[in-house]
Amino acid sequence: MRAIVFCTTVATLSFAALVSFGTEAAEPARPELREIRAQLTPKRFTTLAAEVGAKVQSLPVPEGGAFKAGQTLVQFDCSLQQAQLQKSKAVLAAADATLQSTTRLSELNSAGKLELEIAGTEAAKARADLSYNNILLGKCHIAAPFAGRVSEQKVREQQYVQPGQTLLEIMDDSTLELEFIAPSHWMSFLKVNSPFEIRIDETGKTYPAGVVRTAAKVDPVSQSVKFTAQIRGRFPELVAGMSGRVIVDVPAR
Repeated sequence: MRAIVFCTTVATLSFAALVSFGTEAAEPARPELREIRAQLTPKRFTTLAAEVGAKVQSLPVPEGGAFKAGQTLVQFDCSLQQAQLQKSKAVLAAADATLQSTTRLSELNSAGKLELEIAGTEAAKARADLSYNNILLGKCHIAAPFAGRVSEQKVREQQYVQPGQTLLEIMDDSTLELEFIAPSHWMSFLKVNSPFEIRIDETGKTYPAGVVRTAAKVDPVSQSVKFTAQIRGRFPELVAGMSGRVIVDVPAR
């Protein structure tokens, strides 16, 4: 009798397990649950460097300050370059006077062809020197290539800098972009202009965003791809460098 009861119990449990397994197998596929991180980056950013060796006279825009396109960001003390320019002007004036005099003498057959050519060459050299010094003097201030903000100052006023030395880091944060890495199969539903949301850690708020482009190729090893998006709207509390979690409705696979 006990053997019969045991067999019946085992059979009942086996049937229940099969029913349970069949129920789980029949459940529809659930959406992919995966946290995708993204970081805010400025639309444009660059590094400004010195093109002349000179002392920094002023930095009109402080670190973190905003500026307009064409506004002076760095002004150098270029007294030496200014003096060189004045000297070049004087040398050119003398060379032009000599050329005019030699030309007149040549017309009167009082100066040879060689003398005239030498006078012309000296005038051309003086004109080239003047042009060089004008260009050099133009490097004594650096204007903003676009409107934006100073993200970092690398030098201070009254500091002497060398050509090529880094001065400022600037960025255009009028539009903030997002960069994130996601599975490559997301390309089937996340396309250019596709809307989604991102929850920023630093603010604790959720913001609208939209895809603007995808990478040109997929990483075949990780089967992932980089997406670039933009925050839709202007939110003063958002700054470059903040990060958060991408919120996307991922279709079931």
